[in-house]
Amino acid sequence: MDRDSTIRDGEVAVDAPPPRDAGLVFIGRIRTPWTSRDDTPHHGSVTGPVCRLEIFDPWTPALRGLERFTDIEVIYWLHLSRRDLVLQRRRHEGEPRGTFSLRSPVRPNPIGISTVRLVGIEGATVLVRGLDCLDETPLLDLKPDRCEHSPSA
Repeated sequence: MDRDSTIRDGEVAVDAPPPRDAGLVFIGRIRTPWTSRDDTPHHGSVTGPVCRLEIFDPWTPALRGLERFTDIEVIYWLHLSRRDLVLQRRRHEGEPRGTFSLRSPVRPNPIGISTVRLVGIEGATVLVRGLDCLDETPLLDLKPDRCEHSPSA
C-alpha cells in the first residue's frame, strides 16, 4: 500500500512545511476488506461489510457505554494519503478544485471521519458497518453520533 504520487492535469502540489507533533495517539487500528484505494468504496454504507475496530490497551475501558448508541463517529488517520496537493482533479471531472472543497483523502492533515452503524462490541473489538477506509488504518477516536435520536452523549 503505497502513496500515489501521480499528478493529474491541472493539479498543484506544494512543499508542505515539516510536520509538528500534534500529540495525537492512535487508540487502535481498523480492519476492513480493502487493501488498495481502487477497491475502497468512496462512501461507506450501513449495508456494507462488517469492519472491526481493534482498540489498544489502555483504551479498552473507554468503550463502556458505547453499546447504547446505534451510530458512532469513527475518526481515523489516512496514513497512506498524500498531504501536498492544494488543487485536485477528480478522475471524471474537468476542472481542478481546492482541497478544502473536496472530501478527498488527500489533505494537509489526512483525518477521516465516518458515521457508521454499531453492530456490536466483542471485548476490545467494535464491530461496525459503513466504513470506507483501507485495512490497517490507524484509529484516532470514537464518538457517539450527534444525531437527535441518539441518547445524550
